[in-house]
Order: sequence, then structure tokens, then C-alpha cells
Amino acid sequence: MSTNDERLRQLDRMRAEALLGGGAVRIERQHAWGKLTARERLDLLLDPGSFVELDTFVTHRTTGFGLDENHILGDGVVTGHGTIDGRLVFVFSQDFTVFGGSLSEAYAEKICKVMDLALKVGAPIIGLNDSGGARIQEGVASLGGYAEIFLRNVLASGVVPQISVVMGPCAGGAVYSPAITDFTVMVEGSSYMFVTGPNVVRTVTHEEVDSEYLGGATTHTTKSGVAHLSAGDEAAALDAVRAILAHLPQNNLAEPRRVPVSDPVDRMDPQLDTIVPDDPRLPYDMRDVIDRVVDDGAFLEIQPGWAPNILIGFARLGGRSVGIVAQQPAVLAGALDIDASVKAARFVRTCDCFNVPLVTFVDVPGFMPGVAQEHGGIIKHGAKLLFAYCEATVPKLTVITRKAYGGAYDVMSSKHIRGDMNLAWPTAEIAVMGAAGAVNIIFKDAIAAADDPVAEQARLVAAYESEFANPYVAAARGYVDDVIKPSETRPRLIRSLEMLADKRDTNPRKKHGNIPL
Repeated sequence: MSTNDERLRQLDRMRAEALLGGGAVRIERQHAWGKLTARERLDLLLDPGSFVELDTFVTHRTTGFGLDENHILGDGVVTGHGTIDGRLVFVFSQDFTVFGGSLSEAYAEKICKVMDLALKVGAPIIGLNDSGGARIQEGVASLGGYAEIFLRNVLASGVVPQISVVMGPCAGGAVYSPAITDFTVMVEGSSYMFVTGPNVVRTVTHEEVDSEYLGGATTHTTKSGVAHLSAGDEAAALDAVRAILAHLPQNNLAEPRRVPVSDPVDRMDPQLDTIVPDDPRLPYDMRDVIDRVVDDGAFLEIQPGWAPNILIGFARLGGRSVGIVAQQPAVLAGALDIDASVKAARFVRTCDCFNVPLVTFVDVPGFMPGVAQEHGGIIKHGAKLLFAYCEATVPKLTVITRKAYGGAYDVMSSKHIRGDMNLAWPTAEIAVMGAAGAVNIIFKDAIAAADDPVAEQARLVAAYESEFANPYVAAARGYVDDVIKPSETRPRLIRSLEMLADKRDTNPRKKHGNIPL
């Protein structure tokens, strides 16, 4: 047998060893927990046969502490690149079968290498997280590895899309990498994120809590807003990643991919003409509006379970990817509160980073009143949304469907903060506040002095509504570009997008703005 033949056999043996990760027993245990292995997950995520692995033969460098004789090829993370729908992406998939997926210095260097490559070539980064945290035996070297990853997350932010999928434990310092990335997807029942686990919480605060309630998928998609989407199983979580990426470009210098569409661009929907109730106090579902306007009624909602009084997500209009921001009148009358402001602000900035036009549907009675909101910093948090819209230079289209009151009118992509095309339905009411509130302030003394205060108030409210509860005062000043029939919304938005396709807008030169955080 030639030396070359033996070396080729050795390579085959080492590759086969690397494929087993922590070994058959640990793989069986992973499956028993209802979890896939690191490589099985990549097979589901990437186009078949497209994965190219890097650093297959890396092992840890620690001596002592029982690790001397346990050098496993790959060292707990599988890294490389592949394609999704034919587009290049860089990936890392943490392997829980190897030392519980704990992060070592060498492991961190593998992740940093693919992140650096992604930045060099301008391609998305996808991280599949399933790790027990820092490898304790390596001490500060492991902590330094996390910091190196965090640094690259920050440097890549706004340059290439970054998506995290939490498919098992993600605790301690490890949680900050998903927190920095653009989107985080969790798997229900088998994934969790927290800075300190239930045992520490129990010891320090004497609170009894389990991992699922403290940091599971339901908690982070409904209470904290840390995660953007959850899925019933790992395959669905990876499908969600593919769906999100379909609406994003490769990087900040590229445009989102335009796709052929069978939905006619001139399609009008007469049912929109009656979707807003005659009684302005009655709710309606803004999802019905969105579904009837966008291509094929396909709306990929992001963070549907958190701050449901505002809707965000991706759709297409005439084959072009757009980001949707919309009040939800069916929840809290669509008022802007702290969580809704933060949710929408982050999404607006994400779309602006990656050249995704924004379409905003407005039905907002104002900012949520109350002591809890004021003490919680609604001023600061509401300013985040204002800052995000003002800063955004992508095409911005706005449709006012009903209420646009007070400062919330200004914030929601109004003409005054560089809205490019602002349309209103005939049902739109653009004013400082609602008619009843305005009348009670303006005519307080006259109402009190009237023989029949109730009748006088009703007369004045009707007069105020007739004068101001319509879009035409704003349209007369050019604050609204046109008043349209609701049924015309889809073709008007598509034409506006076509008109703005070559939009060029810039902000003053500066290191960066100082968004209120």
C-alpha cells in the first residue's frame, strides 16, 4: 500500500470520526430529547449538497481537568458555508453532544472565522445555538471567546443579516450574541435563554421558577420580546429562517430579490371600502387590510405574540419585498405604548439597514396614557420609534386608514419626517386629538354655561368632526399626497414603489446618531 493511499484512508477515517461528534450514545440521547444533531440541522436549513465545512479537524487546547485524552474533532461546533435558495450563507451549528456544546477558545475561533468570511464577501450569518455555556475548564479563555463573537456581531450589524436560532439551552453570557442579531427564532419546549438559571434565581430572590417559564420560547415571544418567532419543532424553526432571508438582501449594499408574482399589480379589492366601521370606536383587524393589499395575501408577521397592538412583518408588493408596520385597532385601540414603540422601532431600523422599503398603515389614537407608561419611560421609548422613522432613508409609504391623532401622527412616518408618499382613506381623521376631547378643552366654559350642556357638547362635537375629522385639511396643505378609495390601495402602493425604486436620500455625515436607549 502506498503512502498516499494510507493518507487518503486516514483522511476518510478522520472525517467519519468528525461526523459522529460526541459519539453514537450522545447522538441517541440528543434524539431522545426530541432534538436533532448539529449536522442534521444544517441539512434541513441549507440547500441539499451545498454545505462546505471548515475547520473539521480543530480540537480544544486545554490540558488537565479530564480533557487531555478527550480531543474531539470539530470541538463542539460545526462551521462552514452553503446556500439557501441558491444564495450564499455562512453558518455555525453548536453540537451539544460534544462537552454539552460548551464554548472553548478554539470553538470560538471557528465561529469568528466564518463571521469574518461573511463580512468579507457580504453574506448572511446564521447561528444555531445549543450550548451549555462557557467551558469552565478553560476559564477566561472561554469568556474571551464569547467577547470575540460579540464584537463581530456588532461589527456585522447593519452590514449583513444575522439570524440566531435557539434550539436548546443558551444561558449566561451566551445570550448576548442572539440579542445583538437581527432576528431570533426559538423552538417551543426544548429551547430557553436566560442570564441566570432557575437555581441562581431561587437562591438569590427565593423565586420558584422552571427553565421554561423563566426563559422558554413562550416567555421570550410574549413577555420579554427577546425572540421574534417561535416554532413547534426544529424543522419549522429552520423554515422560518429561510422565509425571513427570502425578504432580505445579501448585505447592506444589495437590494432584496424581486420575484415574479401572479397577483395582478392593478388588482383592487372592493371589500376594503367597507372594512373600517362607521362607528370610530369600533375595532377592526388590520391584518385583514394587509392581507387584501399585499401579494397573494402573504404576510410574514414578526413578533406576533409581543406588543400585539402594533403589527410588523414582511410581505411583497408587485414582487418587491417590503416591511410592514401597522397599528392593530383590535388591541388597545392601536395605541402606542412602550413595548409597541420598541418593537416597531427595531423593525424600522432593520428594514432601513437592508434596503427594504417601509409601508406603514396608521390607525393610532395616540400614545398610551397612564402612570405606568410615564414612569416606564414612554417618552424615551416613543422617541425611539420617532428616531427610527426620521433616520430611515429607504422608500417610506404611509396609508392613514382612520385615526392619526397627536404626536403619534407625527411619529408614524408622516410627511414631516420624510415620508415619501403619504396616502389617506376618506375615513382618515388627522387631528391633535379626538373630537370629544378637543371640544371639552376648547369650549369648556361655553358647555358649562349652556342651558343643556350635554346637547351643546354633542352639537360642538358634530361641528368639530365635520370640520376636522377628515383627511382634507391635511391634504390641502400637502401633508397627505392624495386621498384614495381603500380599494385602490394596492395599485397605488405598487406604483409608488416603482416611482421610488431609484430613491437617493442621505443623512448628515456623522459617526452615528445617539438614539435614546
